[in-house]
Order: sequence, then C-alpha cells, then structure tokens
Amino acid sequence: MAKGKMASVFFCQSCGYESAKWMGQCPGCKAWNTMVEEIVDRSKLQNGGGTLRRQTSDAEVCVLSEVTIREQDKVLTGIAELDRVLGGGIVQGSLTLVGGDPGIGKSTLLLQTCQAVAAAGHKVLYVSGEESQVQIKMRADRLGNFSQNVLLLCETSLDAITEIIRRQKPEIVVIDSIQTMYSESVTSAPGSVSQVREATATLLQLAKGLLVSIFIVGHVTKEGTVAGPRVLEHMVDTVLYFEGDRHASYRILRSVKNRFGSTNEIGVFEMRESGLEEVKNPSEYMLSGRPENASGSIVTCSLEGTRPLLIEIQGLVCQSNFGIPRRQTTGTDFNRVNLLMAVLEKRSGVQLSGCDAYVNITGGLKVVEPAIDLAIVLAIVSSFRNRPLPAKLIAFGEVGLSGEVRAVSQASQRVAEAEKLGFELCLMPKGNLSDCRLDQNGKMKVIGISSVTDALDYING
Repeated sequence: MAKGKMASVFFCQSCGYESAKWMGQCPGCKAWNTMVEEIVDRSKLQNGGGTLRRQTSDAEVCVLSEVTIREQDKVLTGIAELDRVLGGGIVQGSLTLVGGDPGIGKSTLLLQTCQAVAAAGHKVLYVSGEESQVQIKMRADRLGNFSQNVLLLCETSLDAITEIIRRQKPEIVVIDSIQTMYSESVTSAPGSVSQVREATATLLQLAKGLLVSIFIVGHVTKEGTVAGPRVLEHMVDTVLYFEGDRHASYRILRSVKNRFGSTNEIGVFEMRESGLEEVKNPSEYMLSGRPENASGSIVTCSLEGTRPLLIEIQGLVCQSNFGIPRRQTTGTDFNRVNLLMAVLEKRSGVQLSGCDAYVNITGGLKVVEPAIDLAIVLAIVSSFRNRPLPAKLIAFGEVGLSGEVRAVSQASQRVAEAEKLGFELCLMPKGNLSDCRLDQNGKMKVIGISSVTDALDYING
C-alpha cells in the first residue's frame, strides 16, 4: 500500500462529521472538543469503504397497505421484563444496542436471553470479542444449563463473523462488544469512530438482508453515553440502557429508542449470585425498609412508560450555619426543587430562606417527572415542621408557579397501584378526579386539591 494514499482525518465522536483538520467545535452538531484524529486509506474512502451494500437489482417496490404482519415476526425472550422493554419481544431482522456502565450486567442479561430463547427452540450465536470460551463458560455455569442451540464464537474480525453468520444461519446473534470488532477494509484501530460505524453498518445490512435479530453491546463514556459516533444510535432500531448503582442489587433496563414499541419503558431486575432475576412488583421492592413515623418522608407515584412505580421521597430541612443556605438533591432535578421551595415561600408563607434543604429519592432512582412536585413540597414542609405525614398517604401532582396543582396523566393507574399496596389516602389534582375510577370495595380515599395551600391545610387539619 502506497504511503501517499494514507491520510489523517478528524472525525466528530458525536455525529461522525469528517474534517481534514482539527476544530474545537464540530460544524455538524456544534459540540465542543469531540474531534478525534484517525489514519485512513483514501483509496478505500473513494471506493465507498468496505460497508456492505445491497445491489440495486434486489430492490423491489411494494404496496404498503398489502404488507402483512405475522405474529411469528416477534420472538419471546422468556424474560417478561425484557419483553416489556422491547415492545413485546424480539422483532425479526432488528438491530438492538445495549449500553451500560462496566460491570452493570449487560453480558449477563444477554447470556440469560440466549439461554431462554435457545430453550424455546431458536438457534442463537453468541460472539465475544472480549472474553475467552472458558471465561464465558464460567459465567454460563452460574446461570444454569444451556441447550445445544447456543453457539459460541470468540472472534473480533468482522469478515470472519459475517461468514459464520451466513453459514450457520442463526435466528439471534449477540455481539459483545461493538468496540472490539474490526473490519479489514478500515485501517484505523478497533473502537475508533470509523471502525464502529463500519461494523454497525455491516451488521445492519446482515440483520435486514438475512432477517437475523442482532444485539450489540456498546461501552459507555464517563458522561453515560455510548462510546463512538452518535450516529450509532441513529442506525440501530432499538437502544436500551442498563442503569443502576453497581453496588446496589437492583438494575433498571430502560428503552430510550424503539421503532417497534413504546419508549421510556423500564424493566426492573435484581442481581443475584445466579444471575439477574426479574422484580415482579417494583413498587413493593422500592418501598422496602421505609421508616415509620419519620418526618419528611412521603410516597408518590411516577409513571415510567406504561408502568406506575411507587417511590419514596425524603426531605430534610434544618437551620443553616452559613450565610448562604445549602441545597442538594439526589435523584431529581436540582433547579426544580429550588423552584418549588420558592413557590412555598411566596404562596404559602413557609420561610425556608435561612434553611438548608436536602431532597432524596430512595433506591437510587432518577425521576424528573413533574407529577412528583406535590410530594416534594409535602416532604419539605413535613421536615421543616418536624411533623410526620400519615403512613398510608400518597400524593402526586404538578405544581405551578402560582401554587396551583395541575392535572397529570393516567391518574387512575397511579391510584390503582397505590391501592394495591395498601395505601388508604391519596392527595391528587382536582382536575383528575373525574378520570379516577375507584373500586367500591376498596379502602382508598381520594382528595382533590387545587393548590399547595389546600394540601397543607388538609395535612394540618
């Protein structure tokens, strides 16, 4: 290869923009300090690179209304929480990206998925570029028995993997991970922008051409996004993020993009010695260990996709020892809490200007839904007055700048979830009362409120 054909090119890690020189700001996505240098072969770039391309003679035009959808186009994984996040199962010919922090359980989840799908009679190929066969076997022994339908390949060459997929014809393929794969047609190192983009494009053509469902594992950066070009997330059909504190036992699988189902769905798992186990009742799991007769503690209901989830919000307010009060939040928006405290001072006369305030959502969850505003307000006031709230109370509603409590979506589902776990009193927006249908035999008492002052008066009364 002639040295004259080699060139230094700068790529944007966010959008894949290509430039002949380094720039502080990407002209494509306007992101700062995202340009990285790579050595590429100009002759291959001029020939279109090594990305697989379908011949134009294979393309056919069809009538959209005549396209039929079959039930067998979706494969159940045998893991109900995963099926929920995927939108009902694995879609034939789909490309799914799974991201998450190191050690969070991405490989364990996909290996368990291979185990369950293969037990149902589907042929699965697990491709690992990071671990040896012995290492994968050690993890598999902890998960249980695997059928003969699970094939294992330890390889990083994309050309060799493509050939084996065409020869073996598996129904589901797992690539662990995309940053370790490399193509001979790209001269840059594995994990670079060019290699990740080329590998994903090749796997995309395989998935659509052979109708093979492919899962690819993506490493994440310290900012929590998938490493490599941001175009990677645009190319795939589904993007799943595996979240949670690695020191805690629970894990949350969240869908942030899904062409075949609802986004923002979550699946809750618990990490045990034998692998990941589904949490059938996440609300009960999140409320375990809740303190009794403690001020500043209240339960609210947040909606994650179509799933209502009961969470505990804790507030702690104490006199400040410094000139500027300290405010800190864990699991919710810091600026939103400051706004709610300002509403309390202005509309309800609660003097918080000289107090430190801390708000925490237990369990390590991160919730930004406005429906938890009312619960945050009540937790702060309860701690400020050192007066515990009723143990069987639940509250939800969005708080406006005028102190009004606005209606939220799907209030009836939130109330039903709270009633199922034994709560007896619910403070909710008055605008949601007409949408709430209660069981005549239930013990839940629903109170509609129109402002923060109404909620405080009811609690004090």
